[in-house]
Amino acid sequence: MSTDSSNPELPQDDAAPEKPAAPEATIQEPEVPEVAAPAEPEVPAVEATEPTIASGLEIGSEAGEAVSEAEPIVNRNPVIRGKIDRYGVAWGTGRRKTAVARVRLKDGDGKVVINGRTLEEYFPILRDQKLIFAPLEAVDLKGKVDIIVNVKGGGPTGQTGAVVLGIARAIQVKSPELHPSLSSGGFLTRDSRMVERKKYGYKKARKSFQFSKR
Repeated sequence: MSTDSSNPELPQDDAAPEKPAAPEATIQEPEVPEVAAPAEPEVPAVEATEPTIASGLEIGSEAGEAVSEAEPIVNRNPVIRGKIDRYGVAWGTGRRKTAVARVRLKDGDGKVVINGRTLEEYFPILRDQKLIFAPLEAVDLKGKVDIIVNVKGGGPTGQTGAVVLGIARAIQVKSPELHPSLSSGGFLTRDSRMVERKKYGYKKARKSFQFSKR
């Protein structure tokens, strides 16, 4: 008995089964996002400004004469710290450090008495004498008023500063129109500097004791 492979009724084993057709690979290229062109920064609109003092000046240049001249500030309501008694005598009180000076000022011929003594006797140092006459010279009253002072406390420097402030306040209450001249000279401002107090563990305010290693 012969087996014929050509029998159409029998299945043919040699014939390779047909493979399903592979789907065609379709490679899709990734979409490249479009790079947007950088937007130009918005430039804020410059508003027109009013011309100032510095406008029109360059670095290193000097301001004109009109710019440098500033009007002085005038206090129209100054604080009066003195008083005038019923006899027409102007009183002023001055303080500096721990010294207190009570000054009486009236029209006269320029006599100055301090604690019952003349100015040269009480303040022999020329610097102190010039400081006391400074407010009188600023308002052109030197030799035109008599001054009687009662001062106590502190040393010569403190008492001199107290007398100067007392004289300036007495002049201010006697002639308020002279306030700008006294204020511009700094005669109406109290010097608030005081001696710094001693600290614990120190010889003085900041001076320490001598260090000894042994």
